[in-house]
Amino acid sequence: MVEKNTNSNEIEFQDEENIEKENDNVLEGEVEELQDEALDLEKALEDAKNKADEYLDGWQRARAEFANYKKRVERDQSQTYQMATGSVIKRFLDVLDDLDRALKNKPESGDGATWANGIELIYRKLLSFLESEGVVPMKSDNMEFDPNLHEAISSEESDHHKSGEIIETLQQGYMIGDRVLRPAVVRVAK
Repeated sequence: MVEKNTNSNEIEFQDEENIEKENDNVLEGEVEELQDEALDLEKALEDAKNKADEYLDGWQRARAEFANYKKRVERDQSQTYQMATGSVIKRFLDVLDDLDRALKNKPESGDGATWANGIELIYRKLLSFLESEGVVPMKSDNMEFDPNLHEAISSEESDHHKSGEIIETLQQGYMIGDRVLRPAVVRVAK
């Protein structure tokens, strides 16, 4: 009977070993499946991150392009306004020149002086209006000649001015913003 017990213990032991091997095989298979699934999930996550980065980059570019477009439209509108304003205001500059010439020869007494004071008031109102629109007179006397700002009608010898310096402004120049509305007409020293 002892032999039967030993055989039965051996069979049980072999059964347990077989079960353990089977369990190990099943576990190894499940571990491999889980590892494969983890690799697939990691790849999917990486793909999703790449897509998200691509979408974010596209969104940022579109946002920057829109901001640039908006700035460009605002700048264009401002320039269009300045050009339209400038072309209308340029017509008033001739009137301003006429008023300025009239005031240079104004009478100091009598009825003419009263009229001259009225003309001077109109002249100041017109200057104030132009300044409110951003129009400012150019400074040019005793300055260096700049062909972007000045229009030279003569070049003369001068003992009091160095070469290229403006001797006299014959017609006042005006700026609107940073743009020349009308260049100053000047005489320049040789």
